[in-house]
Amino acid sequence: MTGRRFRHFLKPATALAVFATVLAAPAAGFADEPLSQGKPVNVRTKAIDIFQIGREERTFGKLTFLGGLELLASDREIGGLSGLISLDGGSAFLAVTDHGHWVSGRIAQTAEGTPLDVSGVRMAPLLGADGKTLKARWGHDTEALALDGSDLYVTAETKNAIYRYPWPLATGKERMLGEVKLVEDIRMLPRNTGLEALAIAPHGSSVAGSLIAVAETSTNDGNVLDGYIIGQKGTDRFSIRRHDGFDATDAAYLPDGDLLLVERRFTLLDLIGLRLRRFPGESIRPDALLEGELLLEADFGYQIDNMEALAVHRNEAGETILTLLSDDNRSFLQRTILLRFRLED
Repeated sequence: MTGRRFRHFLKPATALAVFATVLAAPAAGFADEPLSQGKPVNVRTKAIDIFQIGREERTFGKLTFLGGLELLASDREIGGLSGLISLDGGSAFLAVTDHGHWVSGRIAQTAEGTPLDVSGVRMAPLLGADGKTLKARWGHDTEALALDGSDLYVTAETKNAIYRYPWPLATGKERMLGEVKLVEDIRMLPRNTGLEALAIAPHGSSVAGSLIAVAETSTNDGNVLDGYIIGQKGTDRFSIRRHDGFDATDAAYLPDGDLLLVERRFTLLDLIGLRLRRFPGESIRPDALLEGELLLEADFGYQIDNMEALAVHRNEAGETILTLLSDDNRSFLQRTILLRFRLED
C-alpha cells in the first residue's frame, strides 16, 4: 500500500535530514552486493531494545524478539520501504520503495542476528526496458520483492503488474527484462488494494517455481484476501480468510517450505496493527481457502509502524530469522523501523 489511507491524516516528512550523519562505506562485500553505482545516502539509526512498550519480555509465542533499529535518513526517497530481501546471511539487504527506488545497505549484527547498525546505504531508480525510470512511466508504485536465481521480481500495485529484473543488480542501472503475463482479473484489481505480497514457491512444493501473489484485500469479498499461483502453465487462485480488517502487505517462504504472511491494519479507532500468519506449504493449492496459524499480533502498544516488508534468512547457527520493515509513507509522524525475530520451531 502506498499510504493513501494515511495521507488523509498525516503530513509529509520534511525534517529527517536533521538527524542525518555519515556512516561507513560498504564493507568489501559479497558477490551479489547490489547498487555499486547508486547514490549514497546518509542514515542514522536508533536502537529498539524492547518490542512491547513498557515490558522487557522477549518471547512472543513462537517468536523471540532479537532487537530492532529506527532508520533516520537524509533523503525522503528512503521512506516508503515496502519490499525486502535479506542477503549474505542477513548482513545486507535490498529493499524497494513505493516511489520506484531500489535501496541497499549493510546491517551490522550479532551472530544470532540482532541488528546493531546500518551502513553503506545506496539508492537508485528502477528503470524500465527503455531506460526511463518507472516514476517517469507511472509504473512506480512498487510494493514487494521476490528473488529466484538470476531473476528478481517486483510488484507494482497501481498497475497491478509484476516486473522482472536481472540479478544481481550490480550497478543499480540494470533495466527491466520484461513483465510477467498476468490474467485479466489481476489487472483489474483496485489500484490501491492490488498486488501487495509476493513470494517464490520453493523446490519440493507442489507449486514449485510459481510466483505466489496476494492482493491487499479482495475484489468482491471483504472476508477473504485474494491469492494467485502464477506459473508457466497459467494462473490458479486461492483465498486466505481475512480477520478484523487486516490487509496483506508481504509474504515470504520459510526454509521448511511454509509461507508467512504479514498483515497490517490502520483505523482511527485501533490505530496501527500487525499480524503474522503461517501457512503449511502443502496448503497453497488451487481453490484452497486458508486460515493459517497466528504467530504474532501487535497493536500500538508495541514498537511497530506501518509494517509492509518481510524477509527470511538463517543465521550462523542455522536458526530462522525474520526481518520486518515499515513503510513510513515519507511522513513526519511515522517511522521507518527494522525488527528482527527468531522463529522457534
